[in-house]
Amino acid sequence: MSTPAISIIRPRSYRCLVSTILFGLLCSLICPGFARSSGPEAAPQAGVQSPLLIPGKSQLVLQLEAIFYDDDFCAIPERTFNVADFGAIADGKTLNTEAIQKTIDAASAAGGGRVTFNPGIFVSGALFVKTNVDLHIPEGVTIRAIQDDSHFPDVPSRIAGVTMEWPAALVNIYREQNVRISGKGTLDGNGKFWWDKFWGDPPRSGGMYKDYTNRGLRWAVDYDCKRVRALIVYESEEVVIRDVNLYRSGFWTISLTYSDQVYVNGVTIRNNFDGHFGPSSDGINTDSSRNVLVENCDIDCNDDNLCLKAGKDADGLRINRPTERVVYRNCITRAGHGLFTLGSETSGGMHDIEVYGLNALGTNTGIRFKSAKIRGGVMRDIYIHDIQMTNVASPFKFELNWYPSYSYPTIPESIPESEYKDHWHTMTIPVEPPERGIPEFRNITLANISVKNAGTGIYVNAYPEKPMRNMLWKNIVIECKKPGEITCARDWVMENVTLLTPSNDFIKLDQVNNVQLPLIFRVTAPSRGPDDPSASGHVLGH
Repeated sequence: MSTPAISIIRPRSYRCLVSTILFGLLCSLICPGFARSSGPEAAPQAGVQSPLLIPGKSQLVLQLEAIFYDDDFCAIPERTFNVADFGAIADGKTLNTEAIQKTIDAASAAGGGRVTFNPGIFVSGALFVKTNVDLHIPEGVTIRAIQDDSHFPDVPSRIAGVTMEWPAALVNIYREQNVRISGKGTLDGNGKFWWDKFWGDPPRSGGMYKDYTNRGLRWAVDYDCKRVRALIVYESEEVVIRDVNLYRSGFWTISLTYSDQVYVNGVTIRNNFDGHFGPSSDGINTDSSRNVLVENCDIDCNDDNLCLKAGKDADGLRINRPTERVVYRNCITRAGHGLFTLGSETSGGMHDIEVYGLNALGTNTGIRFKSAKIRGGVMRDIYIHDIQMTNVASPFKFELNWYPSYSYPTIPESIPESEYKDHWHTMTIPVEPPERGIPEFRNITLANISVKNAGTGIYVNAYPEKPMRNMLWKNIVIECKKPGEITCARDWVMENVTLLTPSNDFIKLDQVNNVQLPLIFRVTAPSRGPDDPSASGHVLGH
């Protein structure tokens, strides 16, 4: 395989010296695996205290492994209850909600045990798994959601950062402890009913989405169009979700909210079927929860694949509950809008997060930070390393003024008060003082990352009041169509960061201070990366 011809481009950077660039070129020629970042020599910032500088696993990883790898964690009594004994029929037609729930309740009343199934398709409404129960779904078993809203009663919840009533999921772990969902069977959300309810068929041709958008209510439709999730863990602790397949969720697939000690391992998610794709069908969302380990998952969806959230705007700032001590590792993402996403619900803040061993294959966006000027929150001590991305349009996209028509709720004067929903009042409470709503991202490490066939290399848009600061970029190679832009950043260190592009453009800079840039090489044999993600029109998400 021939090596494409390259020529160096001098990056424009504050306090940039030509001698530094020439030194970087010399180093790259002497040692191809090394490329100096542009800009002056700079010591690591005081705020960048990455555990990645210490060999071996971080203390956070070791602590979570000690919890979840303990044989006694989430132990279930050795009693078995088969749903067939309580009247469940696996014919793909009979409604089995009552029979399956009776089985779960019987296991709970006995002090706990395993609920299991004979092979077949069990149609069901909302199921609530109880303390000390393992809902075991063997290979060859499918629990399929009935396409009828009346079988999923509203319960208190948090949806996309807002406290409100929302339909129960197909499977719910709701205010429980010591619960398992296991087996290699399938939870089928049967979601097209709710996808069409949201935006019609084909997408955006109708449904509530078109009606609300035409009336200036784009920000409200995701909340007013109630859709059924596949699996939720809400205000619970000591939970294991292992090996199951989750297909066609009507809304978010796995939602972990206000919970502690949750372990997700070996889950497969598929939300794009037969040319149809589910709006807002996020893969795994961890929301204002702590001590969470997600590993060995494979996710194909139509929104953020792996995501962290912490509340939205005035309501999220009121609750002020962070997402903390979370590890996502060793997962594959396919279709979707974010290999790993922070936000857009950032109000409670996030800290002590480690993400590594991820592989994005054609995912629209790679590492994605999103927020808005009324979200607030501090995102700090985030460590992202050992990542591979291929055919990802935007490998690093940090948009803190994300999707304004969705992020800034305003009720049009044309809407009569008689049509107002209760949650509209919650969503339109102003954030006071306004500066409280400005999100802050700092103390972030990105290391050992390979990007091939990307669109835009780096995109950053933060705020002058709170620039994205104290970032360490280390051992990163980005192959992309164009370099990108950085707005509002401060105190960035780049070590051995290289950007390969056919473009003659520089990285566009605006309001940056003490920011090192990658060494940029012009590749005369251009890689064919995907177009900018905005061209796809897939702009749904939270």
